[in-house]
Amino acid sequence: MTSLRETFLKHVAQTSELPMMLEIEKAEGVWLYSPDGQKYLDLISGISVSSMGHCDPDVVAAVREQAGKYMHTMVYGEYLMSPQVELAELLVNQLPNRLNSVYFCNSGSEATEGAMKLAKRVTDRTEIIACRNAYHGSTHGSMSIMSDTYFTQAYRPLLPNVRFIDFNDDEQLAQISKKTACVVAETIQAEAGVILPENGYLKKLRKRCDGTGALLVLDEIQVGYGRSGTLFAFEQFAVEPDILLLAKAMGGGMPIGAFVSDKALLDQFRVNPILGHITTFGGHPVVCAAALATLRKLVETDLVARVNEKSDLFRSLLVHPAIKEIRGHGFLLAVDVGDFDRLQAVIAGAKELGIIIDWFLFQNTSFRIAPPLVISEEEIRYACKQLLTVLDRVYRK
Repeated sequence: MTSLRETFLKHVAQTSELPMMLEIEKAEGVWLYSPDGQKYLDLISGISVSSMGHCDPDVVAAVREQAGKYMHTMVYGEYLMSPQVELAELLVNQLPNRLNSVYFCNSGSEATEGAMKLAKRVTDRTEIIACRNAYHGSTHGSMSIMSDTYFTQAYRPLLPNVRFIDFNDDEQLAQISKKTACVVAETIQAEAGVILPENGYLKKLRKRCDGTGALLVLDEIQVGYGRSGTLFAFEQFAVEPDILLLAKAMGGGMPIGAFVSDKALLDQFRVNPILGHITTFGGHPVVCAAALATLRKLVETDLVARVNEKSDLFRSLLVHPAIKEIRGHGFLLAVDVGDFDRLQAVIAGAKELGIIIDWFLFQNTSFRIAPPLVISEEEIRYACKQLLTVLDRVYRK
């Protein structure tokens, strides 16, 4: 009889030569369980997705209730569906006045694609500027604003008129001109190894965009929805985007993304041409019900307010000679061990002890800590104890 592992490798398209190969039977809170009874503490939230924990009861209840009423009915933007409308209203109520209209899609990559189209449509310009070592998605357009040629070379030609600048480099802001449709930047650079904006960089970026008429697109696909210690990270840097990108944690474990802007801008998709941006499954009612339950919980509880306190506990406990530094903010931390081989040994050793950690696309000496926001202090202490055990083993070698 063919095993699940064999069928997985034979029929499910692979994205690397070394998949983690964990068979998951169930998940709850911060824990993943395999059929053989092994449990794993998830310190990466499926890459910043499961912020509410796995199978949050309110999210599961919302999915079940909505699935019993109706699922897909018509392509996005045609029918009135209360989960979608209520989610849009609650979301914009948490945002600045200029961010008052939501376009729902299925993923972060799609949010990026929509924002790029919107910026070109609104400004009638073609140049897009992005920051080096940023990840905004893997579809052809979103990949075009990825600077790392290792990931893009095989898929050229990419979109033309794309320019790259270095995050936190004030002098390079001069490259933003009246030819620039938009600048796409992460509020906090995630896959670069968690790089925070410094010396008022985002304010300077906002000012340069205002001076040239370029739109500022802030990508909070990974750092949004409470991970930074506020509902949205840009709140901490006194800057507002023209377009905000969201996804990952937005659906409480269900697939959803969105780009949010001013209605006067998004209305331009309605004409010249009609149906300027369309999607079949964007804003799916079941997914929106899950996202609505997620956002309500974030707004009505102290989960976000406690993120920094819990993050400080990680920092205070993770003290070891193998750790060169801990970078980050809130529940997106990069623990740097200074060496790629050592990093891989730590990740493998942690998995053996039931702790799931991971590395970063553009920084290969640090492991990621991005747990569900619901993680308890007891679970943090347990995770750190196991990680220190692994670090001891690797450091001795």
